[in-house]
Amino acid sequence: MTELDAVLAFGVALVVSAAVTPLAARLAFGVGAVDRPRERGLATRETPRLGGLAIFAAVLIAAALGLIADAKMRAVLGGGALIVLVGAIDDARSGGLPPGTKLVGQIAAALIPVLAGVVVASIRLPFIGVVNFGDAGGPLTVLGLVAVMNVVNFSDGVDGLAAGVCAISAVSLSIIAFDFANDATGALARNQHARAAVLAALTAGAALGFLIHNFHPASVFMGDSGSNLLGLLLGCVAVEGEVKTASVVALLFPLVILAVPFLDTSFVLAKRIKYKRPVYSADRNHFHHRLANIGFSQRRTVLYLYGWTVALAGLALALRFLPWSDHHGHFSVAWMVVLGLFALAVLALSVYLVVVLEILKFRLARTPQLRRAHPDTSEHEIAEQVARELETGEMDALGPDAGERDGISDAPPDGRPGDAVADSDYAGPSPAPHP
Repeated sequence: MTELDAVLAFGVALVVSAAVTPLAARLAFGVGAVDRPRERGLATRETPRLGGLAIFAAVLIAAALGLIADAKMRAVLGGGALIVLVGAIDDARSGGLPPGTKLVGQIAAALIPVLAGVVVASIRLPFIGVVNFGDAGGPLTVLGLVAVMNVVNFSDGVDGLAAGVCAISAVSLSIIAFDFANDATGALARNQHARAAVLAALTAGAALGFLIHNFHPASVFMGDSGSNLLGLLLGCVAVEGEVKTASVVALLFPLVILAVPFLDTSFVLAKRIKYKRPVYSADRNHFHHRLANIGFSQRRTVLYLYGWTVALAGLALALRFLPWSDHHGHFSVAWMVVLGLFALAVLALSVYLVVVLEILKFRLARTPQLRRAHPDTSEHEIAEQVARELETGEMDALGPDAGERDGISDAPPDGRPGDAVADSDYAGPSPAPHP
């Protein structure tokens, strides 16, 4: 398969996804998979949740152009079919599926491609060399695929975020996989990388076609059926297209490209564990929540996170395409400096988003707000209140854009356990308990 096949698959998936999404929305209304307005809910109007069905339809039709002939790719699609079914049941069922049931579904879906050979048997690490996993390769790959599914699911908390981030990530993974295919020795290895690259391209097309209907204000949500599907596909692309190579930095590519949802999920889980909350409980510590808390509208929040993802994807591409190393232990000082400057620029952007925008801006705006509301409160008490709000995420939004916040949630927008709550499910500011 060639780059032209990838472009064709991308285009077909985009068109099919854009065309089928309204049909999936109608089906969602018919089966009751709808997020309805309620006093403390997310949506201001009835919004269907089965967008994942349209994404999967687009993936299947685009894959029929050539990928369907490969046994591994058929297994990936089979795993996708299972996780879409599980996710659709969760989307349609009142109250959703129990977290344990969804986890079992994710494991079963991941097992299908793993049993077909989508397995990381070894990796090459800097200064260590090749690390062989042996029989543990299969279980570790299942664990990794389940992790990616949950990472994408957790990031699906604001209109257009998961679809856009997955599209950017898939395009980047496709470019890198094709480059590995061009460097591979042997037809088998070349075909493996090329098929993964085409799968990534059609995944990007399906996500972008859905994004036409999902960008704020969204007319349809992808639901668990969509977020888990995109996570599984991206995980399989990473395994087949990048991680199974002999490149020392191959493991870094998917981690850097998917760094935004990975960092977001890690941060949220760390907070939940710190405060002894169930990991599937609801809170407001996601990046999109915290950007909304400083007054960003949904669109501005999403565009900032898109920009961060593009910057990280650019860094991954630079790691692959800049001639900083000949991959045999010899390095170019000049290109290493260029790569280092690029990495510093991406790090500076990350610090700006996470520290300057969120922490400093919130502190500067919130302190005088609390002082006006409670003039008798001491400076020390106000400082402690601001620190608690930053730590727990329990805060009011600031600024003129705050009115657009309804729609910012913690995953599939229905506030069910295992996903998270809508922005509007938080009743207002209150002093958080001390750790």
